[in-house]
Amino acid sequence: MTQLFNFDVKARDGKARMGVISTPRGEIRTPAFMPVGTAATVKAMLPDSVAATGADILLGNTYHLMLRPTAERIDRLGGLHKFMNWTGPILTDSGGFQVMSLSGLRKLTEEGVKFKSHIDGSTHYLTPERSMEIQRLLGSDIVMCFDECPALPASVERVAESMRLSMRWAARSKASFGDRPGHALFGIQQGGVTQELRAESAEKLMQIGFDGYAVGGLAVGEGQAAMFGVLDYAPDMLPADRPRYLMGVGKPDDIVGAVKRGIDMMDCVLPSRSGRTGQVFTRHGVLNIKNARHQDDPRPLDEACTCPACRSYSRAYLHHVFRAQEIISSMLLTWHNLQYYQDLMAGMRGAIAQGQFAAWEADFHAGRAQGDIDPL
Repeated sequence: MTQLFNFDVKARDGKARMGVISTPRGEIRTPAFMPVGTAATVKAMLPDSVAATGADILLGNTYHLMLRPTAERIDRLGGLHKFMNWTGPILTDSGGFQVMSLSGLRKLTEEGVKFKSHIDGSTHYLTPERSMEIQRLLGSDIVMCFDECPALPASVERVAESMRLSMRWAARSKASFGDRPGHALFGIQQGGVTQELRAESAEKLMQIGFDGYAVGGLAVGEGQAAMFGVLDYAPDMLPADRPRYLMGVGKPDDIVGAVKRGIDMMDCVLPSRSGRTGQVFTRHGVLNIKNARHQDDPRPLDEACTCPACRSYSRAYLHHVFRAQEIISSMLLTWHNLQYYQDLMAGMRGAIAQGQFAAWEADFHAGRAQGDIDPL
């Protein structure tokens, strides 16, 4: 019998939750951070290396994969898991955020979005039904409904119009998704930073009914204070027995603040992108490996980290290979950053299980405040 999608909350500490999402492809320990594999790869990493950091699930990108190599080609080759050699669960976004970012290259209607490819200028049409079809062809374990996400700041009227369109698209996504045992469909709450719109969105999503719920429309220019202001109430509007996913977040202190407010899942390109640009996350804050003060430093990036960069290489070596533009720099620094993020999640899971989240959070902020942080 196929293992169905299931979410089990094992412990709570305040609003913070620790649990397990069960899927046919394996368990996802929550709070979970999902490394981003935009084009069927986490840049500079092998799949086994990503798994070694403690990641249970990856995120793939519908927009990029539909353009290249196409969802149909991936389906013919056995699906996204086989194609990229990742055996665990995969969540795919709907493509809506990327399409909405194509300023001047798209036309929005009730039916969907007509847009031009950033690769070759070819014309494409993305609708809720097409987004569901693409994600089915990819073989995604967790599918996101198609939505529109306006950049902030925006007028309340613009946000309200966008949210209501997204709710109509959510209903069409659910109808098109159909009955797929073992696969999950998540709805996406919208509404910007307006509480009444967030409540309206949550109510409509619950009427439709989803396996999980995302808090969308944040980390799009509103700033951390405004984001946390929304997270103080938005997760509480969503069903307590379903996973809550904050899309596109973020920096370590964003993640800790989100978990504190009841978020279970997050994703962001930041750890991998930062690894390629020399920005390194440590328990003492952020350092920039290209800075000259690291050129004679024999210490590891982070003495408590178990990743290969910290086990086997000095800051001086990592400074050298970054400056020399050697490929190993991107490999080692990305591995370290992803390891840091997974260690962060593991630390929070343990603290929640022990009822010690507040003390853990205080230690997290104290360690970063006392550390040696580079100017970026």
